[in-house]
Amino acid sequence: MTTFNAAAYLLDRHVDADDGGRLALTGERGDVTYQELHDRVRRAAAGLRAAGLQPEQRLMMVMADSPDFVTVYLAAMRIGAVPVPVSTMVRPDALSEILRDSRARFMMTTPEYASLAESASSAELRGILNLDELGGDDDSVYPTTEDSPAFWLYTSGTTGKPKGAMHRHGSIRVVCETYASQVLGIRRDDRCLSAAKAFFAYGLGNSLLFPLSVGATAILEPSPAKPDLLAERATQYAATLFFAGPTFFAAMLRSGLPADALGPVRLAASAGEPLPAALYQRWTAHFGVDIIDGIGMTEMLHIFLSNRPGQVRPGTTGVAVPGYDLRILDDDNQEVKPGNPGTLFVRGESTATGYWSRYAASRQVFQGEWLRTGDTYVQDADGYYTCLGRTGDMLKVSGIWVSPTEVENRLLAHDAVAQVVVVAAHDADGLDKPVAFVILKDGQEATEDDLIAFCREGIESFKRPRKVVFVTGYPTTATGKIRRVELRESAAGLLQ
Repeated sequence: MTTFNAAAYLLDRHVDADDGGRLALTGERGDVTYQELHDRVRRAAAGLRAAGLQPEQRLMMVMADSPDFVTVYLAAMRIGAVPVPVSTMVRPDALSEILRDSRARFMMTTPEYASLAESASSAELRGILNLDELGGDDDSVYPTTEDSPAFWLYTSGTTGKPKGAMHRHGSIRVVCETYASQVLGIRRDDRCLSAAKAFFAYGLGNSLLFPLSVGATAILEPSPAKPDLLAERATQYAATLFFAGPTFFAAMLRSGLPADALGPVRLAASAGEPLPAALYQRWTAHFGVDIIDGIGMTEMLHIFLSNRPGQVRPGTTGVAVPGYDLRILDDDNQEVKPGNPGTLFVRGESTATGYWSRYAASRQVFQGEWLRTGDTYVQDADGYYTCLGRTGDMLKVSGIWVSPTEVENRLLAHDAVAQVVVVAAHDADGLDKPVAFVILKDGQEATEDDLIAFCREGIESFKRPRKVVFVTGYPTTATGKIRRVELRESAAGLLQ
């Protein structure tokens, strides 16, 4: 079988083509050429081997977007191991759970997340490695194939609990040569700046896979993304491609940035949640930069349905990316005609091989050649797809999956809360945010501010409810099930 290693695809072939002097990475933590990155990756790969990391064993990454992140990710794949980048927003108990689930042998971190990494534990974790202490001189590349395990990304997906989506080496080339090349139109002279961090599938493509695939430059920002900071970086490092989600685009408008704040950016891309037409029109009118909105999934690695530069239909998610097939099925698994809603399914060569140790969840999502997205879509007569919301009850907030159950469980931990149901409601920008309908215990008192602050203390801030509605009961079906659809109707307009 023909060998293929994604790390060599992204890096070695540029050096072999005498392009080692090209700038690969830039940002607050310095410039790195392709040759320098190649040298760093070789040393790190040798060090990982010497530490005892074996092919197909997992290496947990709790790291800021930086040259170190890129080095570790590529070095692990180079030796046939499986890097597992995880959210730097995760809490210690959740990190420990992911460590145990993945059975990672080692973990690597950057200084700002060292205490987080040290607070997590797992019986199979042999230690936390320091990149500065790894060294050696080994230019060998493990003979992986396109179907060999390359990396995992943890996602709540459509079923709530974090699961490791397992991706193969060949998937990296697929997304680079479909969406990045044929839709985004990335070029060697581009400089990529992403608000989404590289531990997300979206950010990983934006800040690492896509630029390295064509010999372009990634602008890496280790700090949390903020509108004024990213605008400053765009100008400072001459960004030409800018990636974010609708929530961040809305924040940029609210921040009062001037019209020329993005400097030389020629195109913006959006994903993570549907981009409302009104937000698209306000943003593009102010900044003078077009946005191509698309949809991707961690399970598909990146975007498979997208608008095209110069062919945007605001409010839609565009058309299928070359190399991907789409279909919309009704509740009887029958394909619907244009104009009729149903659940969106996608087929393509970048699909994950499944979820690690999640048989039932894998069968629910990965159905033969097709992947069930869990989104309700409708296709118009011209072939454009429009998202109508989640087929189930999962929320997508700031482009990140949020389980209503997690927010409900946090609120139920408050001494005054007897019962709670969390649903999505559109805010003033047309983006989904959590709204909580709360029943208090008899004789107990709590204010909306109390409960929101309580959520901030126990779960990530973006998961907190934006509105708390106190009620005495819930609408139910004849069998006693809560009618979330009616609560969503009640929540409509509360955040506007």
